[in-house]
Amino acid sequence: MTESDAPREDKTPRTARGERTRRALLSAAADEFGEKGFHDGSISGITRRAGCALGSFYTYYDSKDDIFRALVGDMSGQVRDYVGPRIAQAKDGIDAERIGLLSFLEFARAHKEIYRIIDEAEFVDQAAYRAHYENTASRITQRLAAAAARGEVRPDVDEVHAWAIMGMNVFLGLRYGVWDGSRDADEVAGIANALIERGIRTEG
Repeated sequence: MTESDAPREDKTPRTARGERTRRALLSAAADEFGEKGFHDGSISGITRRAGCALGSFYTYYDSKDDIFRALVGDMSGQVRDYVGPRIAQAKDGIDAERIGLLSFLEFARAHKEIYRIIDEAEFVDQAAYRAHYENTASRITQRLAAAAARGEVRPDVDEVHAWAIMGMNVFLGLRYGVWDGSRDADEVAGIANALIERGIRTEG
């Protein structure tokens, strides 16, 4: 067994204080990498922002690559946890996609660093990059399948439609969430949702 094949030591926090430290490090990493990028960001910069000792970093993460990988997964989870409960309030499958985009626009406006971090993941950690988008597309696919089963969208709606919707959301989030947040998010989501409705709504 090589060193890279060796199982990673479990560094999951075992106390509430440890979890607070881990969260502080992830938040600081988001600021550090969001501002400087992965290559110029540093562990010392992360610990300085988090207000903790260097030793605390290595209690939870092995390297800069390790915390970056964890951060990509964490930010993906934050999007899921922010959007999911709001989508649950949708009146039907079409409305769920409107709420999904609206919620993502809100999240992107509050966490502009997500785009830089996810984009850099393509080159820093390809597996984490793919997992972010594949997991997002999978959730949309599941929503569409459930809507099709209820007769709210066409029965032939599948994964291709999910990736198309996700792609639209990603670039609308970039344009109207990160670059310019002045346009009303409800309006943007409504315009996009009209395209979706005309494309996959069942007839009759």
